Amino acid sequence: MAKQDELVFLPLGGVGEIGMNLALYGYGPAAKRQWIMVDCGVTFAGPDLPGADLVLPDIRFLARERDRLKGIIITHAHEDHYGALNDLWPGLNVPVYASPFTAGMLEAKREYEGTRAEIPITIFKAGDRITVGPFEIEAVGVNHSIPEPMSLVIRTPLGNVVHTGDWKIDADPSLGPLTDENRFRAIGDEGVLALMCDSTNAMREGVSPSEQEVSEGLRKVIEQAEGRVAITTFSSNVGRIRSIAQAAEAAGRDVLLLGSSLKRVCNVARDVGLMEGIKPFIAEDEYGYIPRDKVVVILTGSQGEPRAALAKLARDEMRHVALAAGDIVVFSSRAIPGNEKAILEIMNGLIDQGVKIVTDGQALVHVSGHPRRNELQKMYEWIRPEVLVPVHGEAAHLTAQAELATAAGIPIVPRVRNGNMLRLAPGEVAVVEDVPHGRIFKDGKLIGDIDEVGISERKKLAYVGHVAVNILLDQRFDFLADPDVVPYGLPDYDEEGEDMADTLYDAVLGAVESIPRSRRKDLGALQESVRRAVRAAANAAWGKKPVVTVFVSKV
Repeated sequence: MAKQDELVFLPLGGVGEIGMNLALYGYGPAAKRQWIMVDCGVTFAGPDLPGADLVLPDIRFLARERDRLKGIIITHAHEDHYGALNDLWPGLNVPVYASPFTAGMLEAKREYEGTRAEIPITIFKAGDRITVGPFEIEAVGVNHSIPEPMSLVIRTPLGNVVHTGDWKIDADPSLGPLTDENRFRAIGDEGVLALMCDSTNAMREGVSPSEQEVSEGLRKVIEQAEGRVAITTFSSNVGRIRSIAQAAEAAGRDVLLLGSSLKRVCNVARDVGLMEGIKPFIAEDEYGYIPRDKVVVILTGSQGEPRAALAKLARDEMRHVALAAGDIVVFSSRAIPGNEKAILEIMNGLIDQGVKIVTDGQALVHVSGHPRRNELQKMYEWIRPEVLVPVHGEAAHLTAQAELATAAGIPIVPRVRNGNMLRLAPGEVAVVEDVPHGRIFKDGKLIGDIDEVGISERKKLAYVGHVAVNILLDQRFDFLADPDVVPYGLPDYDEEGEDMADTLYDAVLGAVESIPRSRRKDLGALQESVRRAVRAAANAAWGKKPVVTVFVSKV
Protein backbone atom coordinates (compact mmCIF):
# COMPACT_ATOMS: atom_id res chain seq x y z
CA MET A 1 0.00 0.00 0.00
CA ALA A 2 1.48 3.31 -1.11
CA LYS A 3 1.13 6.40 1.06
CA GLN A 4 -1.05 8.17 -1.50
CA ASP A 5 -3.49 5.26 -1.90
CA GLU A 6 -7.15 6.07 -1.16
CA LEU A 7 -10.36 4.06 -0.94
CA VAL A 8 -13.36 5.92 -2.39
CA PHE A 9 -17.05 5.28 -3.00
CA LEU A 10 -18.81 6.93 -5.92
CA PRO A 11 -22.51 6.38 -6.70
CA LEU A 12 -23.63 7.34 -10.21
CA GLY A 13 -27.24 6.25 -9.62
CA GLY A 14 -29.59 5.05 -6.92
CA VAL A 15 -28.55 7.46 -4.15
CA GLY A 16 -31.18 10.18 -4.01
CA GLU A 17 -33.65 8.18 -6.11
CA ILE A 18 -35.34 4.79 -6.29
CA GLY A 19 -33.91 2.87 -9.23
CA MET A 20 -30.94 3.13 -11.63
CA ASN A 21 -28.47 1.74 -9.08
CA LEU A 22 -24.81 2.01 -10.03
CA ALA A 23 -21.94 2.30 -7.55
CA LEU A 24 -18.20 2.56 -8.12
CA TYR A 25 -15.48 1.68 -5.64
CA GLY A 26 -12.00 3.01 -6.33
CA TYR A 27 -8.62 2.18 -4.82
CA GLY A 28 -5.21 3.75 -5.40
CA PRO A 29 -3.73 7.21 -5.87
CA ALA A 30 -6.13 9.85 -7.20
CA ALA A 31 -4.60 9.90 -10.68
CA LYS A 32 -4.43 6.11 -11.04
CA ARG A 33 -7.36 4.62 -9.15
CA GLN A 34 -8.55 1.17 -10.11
CA TRP A 35 -12.32 0.71 -10.07
CA ILE A 36 -15.03 -1.87 -9.73
CA MET A 37 -18.69 -1.28 -10.55
CA VAL A 38 -21.46 -2.74 -8.43
CA ASP A 39 -24.74 -3.03 -10.35
CA CYS A 40 -25.82 -1.27 -13.52
CA GLY A 41 -29.55 -0.56 -13.36
CA VAL A 42 -32.28 1.40 -15.08
CA THR A 43 -35.32 3.33 -14.03
CA PHE A 44 -38.50 3.69 -16.05
CA ALA A 45 -39.62 6.71 -17.99
CA GLY A 46 -42.81 8.49 -16.96
CA PRO A 47 -45.20 10.58 -19.05
CA ASP A 48 -42.81 13.54 -18.70
CA LEU A 49 -40.40 11.72 -21.06
CA PRO A 50 -42.53 10.96 -24.14
CA GLY A 51 -41.14 8.14 -26.23
CA ALA A 52 -38.31 7.19 -23.87
CA ASP A 53 -38.22 3.46 -23.22
CA LEU A 54 -35.73 3.42 -20.35
CA VAL A 55 -33.66 5.81 -18.26
CA LEU A 56 -30.01 4.80 -17.82
CA PRO A 57 -27.23 6.22 -15.65
CA ASP A 58 -24.83 8.60 -17.36
CA ILE A 59 -21.39 6.96 -17.14
CA ARG A 60 -19.36 9.63 -18.95
CA PHE A 61 -17.09 9.79 -15.88
CA LEU A 62 -15.87 6.32 -16.83
CA ALA A 63 -14.77 7.57 -20.26
CA ARG A 64 -11.53 8.82 -18.70
CA GLU A 65 -11.32 5.95 -16.21
CA ARG A 66 -12.32 3.15 -18.58
CA ASP A 67 -8.89 1.50 -18.75
CA ARG A 68 -8.85 1.23 -14.96
CA LEU A 69 -12.32 -0.31 -14.58
CA LYS A 70 -11.52 -3.91 -13.63
CA GLY A 71 -14.92 -5.55 -13.39
CA ILE A 72 -18.68 -5.32 -12.81
CA ILE A 73 -20.46 -7.28 -10.08
CA ILE A 74 -24.25 -7.63 -10.26
CA THR A 75 -25.96 -8.27 -6.91
CA HIS A 76 -29.25 -9.53 -8.39
CA ALA A 77 -31.45 -9.50 -11.47
CA HIS A 78 -33.91 -6.71 -10.77
CA GLU A 79 -34.11 -4.15 -13.57
CA ASP A 80 -32.99 -1.33 -11.29
CA HIS A 81 -29.78 -3.27 -10.62
CA TYR A 82 -28.92 -4.99 -13.91
CA GLY A 83 -31.23 -3.56 -16.57
CA ALA A 84 -28.71 -1.14 -18.15
CA LEU A 85 -25.92 -3.68 -18.53
CA ASN A 86 -26.81 -4.89 -22.04
CA ASP A 87 -26.79 -1.31 -23.31
CA LEU A 88 -23.77 0.07 -21.43
CA TRP A 89 -21.41 -2.91 -21.34
CA PRO A 90 -20.23 -2.64 -24.99
CA GLY A 91 -18.60 0.69 -24.16
CA LEU A 92 -16.85 -0.81 -21.12
CA ASN A 93 -15.97 -4.39 -22.18
CA VAL A 94 -14.81 -5.63 -18.77
CA PRO A 95 -15.48 -8.91 -16.90
CA VAL A 96 -18.95 -9.29 -15.38
CA TYR A 97 -19.66 -11.42 -12.30
CA ALA A 98 -23.19 -12.61 -11.52
CA SER A 99 -25.20 -15.53 -10.13
CA PRO A 100 -26.52 -18.32 -12.39
CA PHE A 101 -30.06 -16.89 -12.31
CA THR A 102 -28.84 -13.37 -13.10
CA ALA A 103 -26.67 -14.71 -15.93
CA GLY A 104 -29.69 -16.54 -17.34
CA MET A 105 -31.82 -13.41 -17.10
CA LEU A 106 -29.17 -11.35 -18.91
CA GLU A 107 -29.05 -13.85 -21.77
CA ALA A 108 -32.87 -14.05 -21.99
CA LYS A 109 -33.03 -10.25 -22.00
CA ARG A 110 -30.40 -10.05 -24.75
CA GLU A 111 -32.29 -12.50 -26.95
CA TYR A 112 -35.64 -10.78 -26.36
CA GLU A 113 -34.31 -7.29 -27.08
CA GLY A 114 -32.06 -8.38 -29.94
CA THR A 115 -29.02 -6.80 -28.29
CA ARG A 116 -25.89 -7.42 -30.33
CA ALA A 117 -23.37 -7.70 -27.51
CA GLU A 118 -23.10 -11.10 -25.87
CA ILE A 119 -21.74 -10.41 -22.40
CA PRO A 120 -19.38 -13.07 -21.04
CA ILE A 121 -20.42 -13.82 -17.46
CA THR A 122 -18.28 -15.34 -14.71
CA ILE A 123 -20.58 -17.14 -12.29
CA PHE A 124 -20.32 -15.68 -8.79
CA LYS A 125 -22.67 -16.67 -6.00
CA ALA A 126 -23.10 -16.65 -2.23
CA GLY A 127 -20.04 -18.12 -0.50
CA ASP A 128 -17.68 -17.40 -3.42
CA ARG A 129 -14.65 -15.11 -3.30
CA ILE A 130 -13.01 -13.41 -6.27
CA THR A 131 -10.14 -10.98 -6.77
CA VAL A 132 -10.85 -8.07 -9.10
CA GLY A 133 -7.98 -5.61 -9.42
CA PRO A 134 -6.95 -4.57 -5.90
CA PHE A 135 -10.26 -5.75 -4.41
CA GLU A 136 -11.08 -9.11 -2.85
CA ILE A 137 -14.84 -9.60 -3.00
CA GLU A 138 -16.97 -12.11 -1.09
CA ALA A 139 -20.62 -12.79 -1.84
CA VAL A 140 -22.91 -13.25 1.17
CA GLY A 141 -26.40 -14.68 0.76
CA VAL A 142 -29.36 -12.47 1.66
CA ASN A 143 -33.09 -12.74 1.24
CA HIS A 144 -34.95 -10.55 -1.26
CA SER A 145 -37.87 -10.82 -3.66
CA ILE A 146 -35.85 -12.53 -6.40
CA PRO A 147 -33.64 -15.63 -6.61
CA GLU A 148 -29.96 -15.55 -5.68
CA PRO A 149 -29.48 -12.02 -4.31
CA MET A 150 -26.22 -11.26 -2.57
CA SER A 151 -24.46 -8.70 -0.43
CA LEU A 152 -20.81 -8.00 -1.12
CA VAL A 153 -17.88 -7.79 1.26
CA ILE A 154 -15.22 -5.70 -0.49
CA ARG A 155 -11.81 -6.14 1.14
CA THR A 156 -8.96 -3.66 0.59
CA PRO A 157 -5.68 -2.83 2.37
CA LEU A 158 -7.41 0.27 3.76
CA GLY A 159 -10.42 -1.52 5.22
CA ASN A 160 -13.44 -3.67 4.49
CA VAL A 161 -16.69 -2.41 3.01
CA VAL A 162 -20.06 -4.19 3.08
CA HIS A 163 -22.38 -3.32 0.20
CA THR A 164 -25.76 -4.82 1.17
CA GLY A 165 -27.56 -4.60 -2.16
CA ASP A 166 -31.29 -5.25 -1.67
CA TRP A 167 -32.09 -7.43 1.32
CA LYS A 168 -34.45 -8.20 4.18
CA ILE A 169 -34.64 -10.64 7.07
CA ASP A 170 -37.17 -13.41 6.50
CA ALA A 171 -36.96 -16.53 8.66
CA ASP A 172 -39.48 -18.40 6.50
CA PRO A 173 -39.17 -17.36 2.84
CA SER A 174 -40.91 -19.23 0.05
CA LEU A 175 -37.62 -19.30 -1.83
CA GLY A 176 -34.17 -18.95 -0.26
CA PRO A 177 -31.62 -18.02 0.68
CA LEU A 178 -31.92 -16.84 4.25
CA THR A 179 -30.01 -13.68 5.11
CA ASP A 180 -26.78 -15.16 6.51
CA GLU A 181 -26.67 -13.74 10.03
CA ASN A 182 -23.74 -15.90 11.12
CA ARG A 183 -21.59 -14.81 8.20
CA PHE A 184 -22.42 -11.15 8.75
CA ARG A 185 -21.53 -11.45 12.44
CA ALA A 186 -18.19 -13.01 11.51
CA ILE A 187 -17.53 -10.21 9.04
CA GLY A 188 -18.34 -7.70 11.77
CA ASP A 189 -15.84 -9.45 14.04
CA GLU A 190 -13.24 -9.12 11.29
CA GLY A 191 -13.79 -5.35 11.29
CA VAL A 192 -15.80 -3.24 8.86
CA LEU A 193 -14.84 0.26 7.83
CA ALA A 194 -18.09 1.13 6.01
CA LEU A 195 -21.57 -0.26 5.45
CA MET A 196 -23.44 0.85 2.30
CA CYS A 197 -27.01 -0.03 3.24
CA ASP A 198 -30.40 -0.28 1.51
CA SER A 199 -32.68 2.58 2.69
CA THR A 200 -35.91 1.78 0.83
CA ASN A 201 -37.99 0.97 3.91
CA ALA A 202 -36.05 3.06 6.44
CA MET A 203 -39.19 5.08 7.17
CA ARG A 204 -41.20 1.99 8.16
CA GLU A 205 -41.21 0.74 11.73
CA GLY A 206 -40.95 -2.88 12.82
CA VAL A 207 -40.08 -5.98 10.83
CA SER A 208 -41.31 -7.01 7.37
CA PRO A 209 -43.86 -9.84 7.38
CA SER A 210 -42.60 -13.18 6.12
CA GLU A 211 -43.16 -14.31 2.55
CA GLN A 212 -44.75 -17.42 4.06
CA GLU A 213 -47.47 -15.21 5.59
CA VAL A 214 -48.10 -13.74 2.16
CA SER A 215 -48.33 -17.25 0.72
CA GLU A 216 -50.96 -18.08 3.33
CA GLY A 217 -52.90 -14.90 2.52
CA LEU A 218 -52.92 -15.73 -1.19
CA ARG A 219 -53.93 -19.32 -0.47
CA LYS A 220 -56.99 -18.13 1.45
CA VAL A 221 -58.04 -15.79 -1.36
CA ILE A 222 -57.78 -18.62 -3.91
CA GLU A 223 -59.61 -21.17 -1.72
CA GLN A 224 -62.49 -18.81 -0.94
CA ALA A 225 -62.98 -17.55 -4.49
CA GLU A 226 -66.03 -18.77 -6.37
CA GLY A 227 -64.83 -17.61 -9.80
CA ARG A 228 -61.52 -17.07 -11.52
CA VAL A 229 -58.58 -15.57 -9.63
CA ALA A 230 -56.03 -13.43 -11.45
CA ILE A 231 -52.94 -12.37 -9.49
CA THR A 232 -50.57 -9.70 -10.72
CA THR A 233 -47.11 -9.41 -9.21
CA PHE A 234 -43.57 -8.41 -10.14
CA SER A 235 -42.43 -10.88 -12.79
CA SER A 236 -39.03 -11.36 -11.11
CA ASN A 237 -40.54 -12.61 -7.84
CA VAL A 238 -40.06 -16.33 -8.47
CA GLY A 239 -40.79 -17.19 -4.85
CA ARG A 240 -44.17 -15.47 -5.09
CA ILE A 241 -44.94 -17.24 -8.37
CA ARG A 242 -44.10 -20.58 -6.76
CA SER A 243 -46.33 -19.80 -3.79
CA ILE A 244 -49.27 -18.92 -6.04
CA ALA A 245 -48.79 -22.03 -8.16
CA GLN A 246 -48.64 -24.27 -5.07
CA ALA A 247 -51.74 -22.64 -3.57
CA ALA A 248 -53.59 -23.07 -6.86
CA GLU A 249 -52.67 -26.76 -7.06
CA ALA A 250 -53.80 -27.30 -3.45
CA ALA A 251 -57.15 -25.73 -4.39
CA GLY A 252 -57.49 -27.95 -7.46
CA ARG A 253 -56.85 -25.15 -9.95
CA ASP A 254 -54.68 -24.95 -13.06
CA VAL A 255 -52.36 -21.99 -13.60
CA LEU A 256 -51.98 -19.78 -16.67
CA LEU A 257 -49.08 -17.36 -17.11
CA LEU A 258 -49.74 -14.15 -19.04
CA GLY A 259 -47.04 -11.67 -20.02
CA SER A 260 -43.77 -12.11 -21.88
CA SER A 261 -41.53 -10.96 -19.01
CA LEU A 262 -43.22 -13.39 -16.63
CA LYS A 263 -42.70 -16.27 -19.05
CA ARG A 264 -39.02 -15.35 -19.57
CA VAL A 265 -38.38 -15.30 -15.82
CA CYS A 266 -40.09 -18.65 -15.30
CA ASN A 267 -38.14 -20.21 -18.18
CA VAL A 268 -34.85 -19.07 -16.64
CA ALA A 269 -36.00 -20.24 -13.20
CA ARG A 270 -36.74 -23.69 -14.63
CA ASP A 271 -33.35 -23.81 -16.35
CA VAL A 272 -31.51 -23.22 -13.05
CA GLY A 273 -33.72 -25.61 -11.06
CA LEU A 274 -35.89 -23.12 -9.18
CA MET A 275 -39.26 -24.42 -10.39
CA GLU A 276 -38.94 -28.04 -9.32
CA GLY A 277 -42.21 -29.50 -8.08
CA ILE A 278 -44.34 -26.94 -9.93
CA LYS A 279 -46.81 -28.39 -12.44
CA PRO A 280 -46.57 -27.22 -16.05
CA PHE A 281 -48.65 -24.13 -16.78
CA ILE A 282 -51.57 -24.32 -19.18
CA ALA A 283 -51.67 -22.66 -22.60
CA GLU A 284 -53.81 -19.60 -23.35
CA ASP A 285 -56.07 -21.49 -25.77
CA GLU A 286 -57.00 -23.95 -22.98
CA TYR A 287 -58.29 -21.17 -20.72
CA GLY A 288 -61.80 -20.97 -22.17
CA TYR A 289 -62.44 -24.68 -21.62
CA ILE A 290 -61.63 -24.69 -17.91
CA PRO A 291 -64.40 -24.01 -15.35
CA ARG A 292 -64.13 -20.60 -13.70
CA ASP A 293 -63.48 -22.09 -10.27
CA LYS A 294 -60.63 -24.23 -11.58
CA VAL A 295 -58.16 -21.64 -12.88
CA VAL A 296 -55.68 -19.08 -11.52
CA VAL A 297 -53.99 -16.55 -13.79
CA ILE A 298 -50.60 -15.08 -12.88
CA LEU A 299 -49.99 -12.00 -15.01
CA THR A 300 -47.95 -8.87 -15.59
CA GLY A 301 -49.22 -5.32 -15.21
CA SER A 302 -49.11 -4.61 -11.48
CA GLN A 303 -47.70 -1.10 -12.15
CA GLY A 304 -50.40 -0.07 -14.61
CA GLU A 305 -48.26 -0.63 -17.71
CA PRO A 306 -50.61 0.03 -20.65
CA ARG A 307 -49.29 -2.83 -22.82
CA ALA A 308 -49.11 -5.43 -20.05
CA ALA A 309 -51.51 -8.36 -19.79
CA LEU A 310 -53.61 -6.89 -16.96
CA ALA A 311 -54.23 -3.65 -18.84
CA LYS A 312 -55.37 -5.63 -21.88
CA LEU A 313 -57.74 -7.64 -19.69
CA ALA A 314 -59.12 -4.41 -18.20
CA ARG A 315 -59.80 -3.23 -21.78
CA ASP A 316 -61.11 -6.69 -22.80
CA GLU A 317 -58.58 -6.89 -25.63
CA MET A 318 -57.23 -10.43 -25.25
CA ARG A 319 -58.14 -13.11 -27.74
CA HIS A 320 -58.33 -16.19 -25.54
CA VAL A 321 -58.58 -14.75 -22.03
CA ALA A 322 -61.23 -12.59 -20.37
CA LEU A 323 -62.64 -11.94 -16.93
CA ALA A 324 -66.26 -11.72 -15.89
CA ALA A 325 -68.37 -10.35 -13.06
CA GLY A 326 -67.56 -12.17 -9.83
CA ASP A 327 -63.94 -12.92 -10.74
CA ILE A 328 -61.14 -11.59 -8.52
CA VAL A 329 -57.96 -9.70 -9.37
CA VAL A 330 -55.30 -9.60 -6.65
CA PHE A 331 -52.59 -6.95 -6.69
CA SER A 332 -49.75 -8.89 -5.03
CA SER A 333 -47.45 -5.90 -5.32
CA ARG A 334 -46.89 -2.35 -4.16
CA ALA A 335 -47.36 0.74 -6.29
CA ILE A 336 -44.04 2.24 -7.30
CA PRO A 337 -44.33 6.01 -6.69
CA GLY A 338 -45.64 7.72 -9.81
CA ASN A 339 -47.65 4.72 -11.03
CA GLU A 340 -50.71 5.24 -8.83
CA LYS A 341 -52.87 6.91 -11.48
CA ALA A 342 -52.18 4.25 -14.12
CA ILE A 343 -52.94 1.48 -11.62
CA LEU A 344 -56.20 3.16 -10.57
CA GLU A 345 -57.32 3.41 -14.21
CA ILE A 346 -56.83 -0.33 -14.64
CA MET A 347 -58.64 -1.08 -11.39
CA ASN A 348 -61.59 1.04 -12.52
CA GLY A 349 -61.71 -0.78 -15.85
CA LEU A 350 -61.88 -4.10 -14.04
CA ILE A 351 -64.47 -2.85 -11.55
CA ASP A 352 -66.66 -1.76 -14.46
CA GLN A 353 -66.60 -5.39 -15.61
CA GLY A 354 -67.83 -6.50 -12.18
CA VAL A 355 -64.44 -7.83 -11.11
CA LYS A 356 -63.54 -7.66 -7.41
CA ILE A 357 -60.18 -6.06 -6.55
CA VAL A 358 -58.03 -7.28 -3.64
CA THR A 359 -55.00 -5.20 -2.59
CA ASP A 360 -52.40 -5.42 0.14
CA GLY A 361 -54.51 -3.13 2.32
CA GLN A 362 -57.39 -5.63 2.32
CA ALA A 363 -55.44 -8.85 2.84
CA LEU A 364 -51.79 -9.82 3.35
CA VAL A 365 -51.03 -10.45 -0.32
CA HIS A 366 -47.69 -8.66 -0.65
CA VAL A 367 -44.59 -7.87 1.34
CA SER A 368 -41.62 -5.73 0.38
CA GLY A 369 -38.19 -7.23 -0.20
CA HIS A 370 -36.45 -4.45 1.73
CA PRO A 371 -35.61 -4.08 5.44
CA ARG A 372 -37.67 -2.06 7.87
CA ARG A 373 -36.12 -0.18 10.78
CA ASN A 374 -35.78 -3.13 13.19
CA GLU A 375 -34.08 -5.16 10.48
CA LEU A 376 -31.69 -2.30 9.74
CA GLN A 377 -30.79 -2.14 13.43
CA LYS A 378 -29.98 -5.85 13.42
CA MET A 379 -27.62 -5.37 10.47
CA TYR A 380 -25.90 -2.56 12.37
CA GLU A 381 -25.47 -4.91 15.36
CA TRP A 382 -24.02 -7.67 13.19
CA ILE A 383 -21.63 -5.49 11.16
CA ARG A 384 -20.71 -2.75 13.68
CA PRO A 385 -19.31 -0.40 10.99
CA GLU A 386 -17.30 2.74 11.63
CA VAL A 387 -19.12 4.47 8.75
CA LEU A 388 -22.72 4.06 7.54
CA VAL A 389 -23.64 5.34 4.08
CA PRO A 390 -27.38 5.22 3.32
CA VAL A 391 -27.99 4.20 -0.33
CA HIS A 392 -30.87 2.97 -2.47
CA GLY A 393 -33.52 5.58 -1.78
CA GLU A 394 -34.83 9.07 -2.23
CA ALA A 395 -33.80 11.90 0.10
CA ALA A 396 -36.49 11.03 2.66
CA HIS A 397 -35.38 7.39 2.85
CA LEU A 398 -31.68 8.27 3.06
CA THR A 399 -32.28 10.83 5.80
CA ALA A 400 -34.44 8.41 7.79
CA GLN A 401 -31.70 5.78 7.77
CA ALA A 402 -29.04 8.38 8.59
CA GLU A 403 -31.01 9.37 11.69
CA LEU A 404 -31.54 5.73 12.67
CA ALA A 405 -27.84 4.92 12.28
CA THR A 406 -26.78 7.95 14.30
CA ALA A 407 -29.21 6.99 17.06
CA ALA A 408 -27.76 3.47 16.98
CA GLY A 409 -24.33 4.88 17.78
CA ILE A 410 -22.59 4.57 14.42
CA PRO A 411 -19.99 7.35 14.66
CA ILE A 412 -19.79 8.57 11.04
CA VAL A 413 -22.85 8.93 8.77
CA PRO A 414 -21.91 11.16 5.80
CA ARG A 415 -24.40 12.74 3.43
CA VAL A 416 -23.84 11.30 -0.03
CA ARG A 417 -25.78 11.75 -3.27
CA ASN A 418 -25.24 10.69 -6.88
CA GLY A 419 -21.98 12.08 -8.23
CA ASN A 420 -20.38 12.61 -4.78
CA MET A 421 -17.01 10.89 -4.48
CA LEU A 422 -16.66 9.86 -0.84
CA ARG A 423 -13.19 9.20 0.52
CA LEU A 424 -13.47 6.38 3.04
CA ALA A 425 -9.77 6.07 3.91
CA PRO A 426 -7.23 7.16 4.88
CA GLY A 427 -7.96 10.17 7.03
CA GLU A 428 -11.22 12.06 7.38
CA VAL A 429 -14.29 10.54 5.72
CA ALA A 430 -15.44 13.28 3.36
CA VAL A 431 -16.80 14.07 -0.09
CA VAL A 432 -13.67 15.04 -2.04
CA GLU A 433 -15.05 15.55 -5.55
CA ASP A 434 -18.27 15.89 -7.54
CA VAL A 435 -18.09 14.05 -10.85
CA PRO A 436 -20.31 14.29 -13.95
CA HIS A 437 -23.42 12.18 -13.57
CA GLY A 438 -27.07 12.20 -14.57
CA ARG A 439 -29.39 10.38 -16.91
CA ILE A 440 -29.33 9.21 -20.48
CA PHE A 441 -32.23 7.69 -22.36
CA LYS A 442 -32.94 4.63 -24.44
CA ASP A 443 -35.29 5.62 -27.24
CA GLY A 444 -35.95 2.77 -29.64
CA LYS A 445 -32.54 1.57 -30.80
CA LEU A 446 -30.71 4.75 -29.81
CA ILE A 447 -29.17 6.00 -26.56
CA GLY A 448 -28.32 9.60 -25.75
CA ASP A 449 -29.06 12.59 -23.57
CA ILE A 450 -32.41 14.33 -23.60
CA ASP A 451 -31.51 16.54 -26.55
CA GLU A 452 -29.60 13.93 -28.56
CA VAL A 453 -32.59 11.58 -28.77
CA GLY A 454 -35.06 14.42 -29.29
CA ILE A 455 -37.07 14.10 -26.10
CA SER A 456 -36.85 17.79 -25.21
CA GLU A 457 -38.35 18.78 -28.58
CA ARG A 458 -40.89 15.96 -28.31
CA LYS A 459 -42.06 17.36 -24.98
CA LYS A 460 -42.74 20.70 -26.66
CA LEU A 461 -44.72 18.94 -29.40
CA ALA A 462 -46.78 17.12 -26.78
CA TYR A 463 -47.86 20.43 -25.24
CA VAL A 464 -48.18 22.81 -28.20
CA GLY A 465 -48.31 20.80 -31.41
CA HIS A 466 -46.60 21.54 -34.71
CA VAL A 467 -47.25 23.61 -37.82
CA ALA A 468 -45.49 22.84 -41.10
CA VAL A 469 -45.37 25.60 -43.75
CA ASN A 470 -44.14 25.17 -47.33
CA ILE A 471 -43.64 28.22 -49.55
CA LEU A 472 -42.67 28.22 -53.26
CA LEU A 473 -41.45 31.50 -54.80
CA ASP A 474 -40.98 32.27 -58.47
CA GLN A 475 -38.03 34.11 -60.03
CA ARG A 476 -39.51 37.47 -58.99
CA PHE A 477 -39.90 36.20 -55.39
CA ASP A 478 -43.69 36.15 -55.60
CA PHE A 479 -45.80 33.17 -54.60
CA LEU A 480 -45.59 30.51 -57.31
CA ALA A 481 -48.55 28.71 -55.71
CA ASP A 482 -50.63 28.93 -52.58
CA PRO A 483 -48.48 28.10 -49.53
CA ASP A 484 -49.12 24.82 -47.72
CA VAL A 485 -49.95 25.21 -44.03
CA VAL A 486 -50.42 21.94 -42.11
CA PRO A 487 -51.11 22.11 -38.35
CA TYR A 488 -50.82 19.00 -36.16
CA GLY A 489 -52.08 18.89 -32.59
CA LEU A 490 -53.68 22.35 -32.66
CA PRO A 491 -57.36 23.12 -32.07
CA ASP A 492 -59.53 23.11 -35.18
CA TYR A 493 -61.21 26.43 -34.28
CA ASP A 494 -60.54 29.42 -32.06
CA GLU A 495 -63.03 30.72 -29.47
CA GLU A 496 -64.88 32.72 -32.11
CA GLY A 497 -65.29 29.71 -34.38
CA GLU A 498 -62.64 30.77 -36.88
CA ASP A 499 -60.80 27.93 -38.59
CA MET A 500 -57.29 27.71 -37.08
CA ALA A 501 -55.69 26.57 -40.34
CA ASP A 502 -57.19 29.62 -42.13
CA THR A 503 -55.86 31.93 -39.44
CA LEU A 504 -52.35 30.51 -39.81
CA TYR A 505 -52.58 30.63 -43.62
CA ASP A 506 -53.44 34.33 -43.47
CA ALA A 507 -50.45 34.88 -41.17
CA VAL A 508 -48.14 33.29 -43.74
CA LEU A 509 -49.51 35.47 -46.56
CA GLY A 510 -49.23 38.59 -44.44
CA ALA A 511 -45.65 37.85 -43.38
CA VAL A 512 -44.40 37.30 -46.92
CA GLU A 513 -46.30 40.19 -48.48
CA SER A 514 -45.09 42.60 -45.80
CA ILE A 515 -41.49 42.06 -46.95
CA PRO A 516 -40.40 43.96 -50.11
CA ARG A 517 -39.37 41.73 -53.02
CA SER A 518 -35.80 42.93 -52.86
CA ARG A 519 -35.49 41.68 -49.29
CA ARG A 520 -37.17 38.32 -49.99
CA LYS A 521 -33.90 37.20 -51.61
CA ASP A 522 -32.67 36.43 -48.09
CA LEU A 523 -34.60 33.18 -47.78
CA GLY A 524 -33.36 32.57 -44.23
CA ALA A 525 -34.71 35.90 -43.02
CA LEU A 526 -37.99 35.26 -44.84
CA GLN A 527 -38.23 31.84 -43.24
CA GLU A 528 -37.75 33.27 -39.76
CA SER A 529 -40.27 36.06 -40.38
CA VAL A 530 -42.93 33.53 -41.38
CA ARG A 531 -42.13 31.31 -38.40
CA ARG A 532 -42.57 34.20 -35.99
CA ALA A 533 -45.80 35.33 -37.67
CA VAL A 534 -47.35 31.86 -37.44
CA ARG A 535 -46.42 31.49 -33.78
CA ALA A 536 -47.82 34.95 -33.00
CA ALA A 537 -51.08 34.22 -34.84
CA ALA A 538 -51.51 30.91 -33.01
CA ASN A 539 -50.79 32.58 -29.70
CA ALA A 540 -53.35 35.33 -30.36
CA ALA A 541 -56.04 32.80 -31.33
CA TRP A 542 -55.19 30.00 -28.91
CA GLY A 543 -52.94 31.31 -26.17
CA LYS A 544 -50.11 28.90 -27.01
CA LYS A 545 -47.14 29.00 -29.38
CA PRO A 546 -46.69 25.83 -31.45
CA VAL A 547 -43.45 24.52 -32.87
CA VAL A 548 -43.30 25.86 -36.44
CA THR A 549 -41.20 24.52 -39.32
CA VAL A 550 -41.00 26.66 -42.47
CA PHE A 551 -39.65 25.57 -45.85
CA VAL A 552 -38.99 28.27 -48.49
CA SER A 553 -37.88 27.36 -52.01
CA LYS A 554 -37.25 29.54 -55.05
CA VAL A 555 -38.06 27.89 -58.39
